[in-house]
Amino acid sequence: MDTKPDRNIIQVRQSVTRANDRTADKLRKDFHDRGIWVLNLVSSPGAGKTSLIERTLEAFKSSCSILVIEGDPHTRLDSDRINAMGVRGIQINTRGGCHLDARMIGQVLEKTDLDTTDMIIIENVGNLLCPAAWDLGQNHTVVVASLTEGEDKPLKYPEAFIRSQALVVNKIDLKPYLPKSSENLSGNALQVNPSLTVFNVSCTTGTGLADWFQWVCTCSGQTRE
Repeated sequence: MDTKPDRNIIQVRQSVTRANDRTADKLRKDFHDRGIWVLNLVSSPGAGKTSLIERTLEAFKSSCSILVIEGDPHTRLDSDRINAMGVRGIQINTRGGCHLDARMIGQVLEKTDLDTTDMIIIENVGNLLCPAAWDLGQNHTVVVASLTEGEDKPLKYPEAFIRSQALVVNKIDLKPYLPKSSENLSGNALQVNPSLTVFNVSCTTGTGLADWFQWVCTCSGQTRE
């Protein structure tokens, strides 16, 4: 005789990011209603996100109003760089957290005048793993990778590349000093996500940035002077 008590098994399949996604959807609607284009940049530390933002600001700041949100565990170093360019920069310090979330974005924007804002650029915490899963209400996500990181990053951290619409391969000016295998970075990324738009750039020399700027123009609806 089976004396085991009856057991009810309840399967709970609720995304851990569900609450975040609701907040992100509200942000996205607000951005749409205000006519603001929002870009989320993700990368590992040192790939060159801030340098790419600086070059982008140089190209667009005279023709549209841009707000930059900087995510880092500590310091105001990146937002100070943005403010030094005459552009609004807001720092979010996660105090050890590995990514930004929609709640953080919403909280800082509650205190920010967005009436004249045309574009918001979010620089996420330097990390190719955690930021990929957290929607911030953005229109587009771009992953930045440098040749110096090695060609295997898209294969080791596919989620960041799968969830992005474009890949910026930075530091191509260092190509002569790197193993030939570094050239496989773009190919591996396209293997993971064949729909990626790829830009090969050097934020130091300016090589390839014109194509990047054109993509920003097309996606944001903004123009350059």
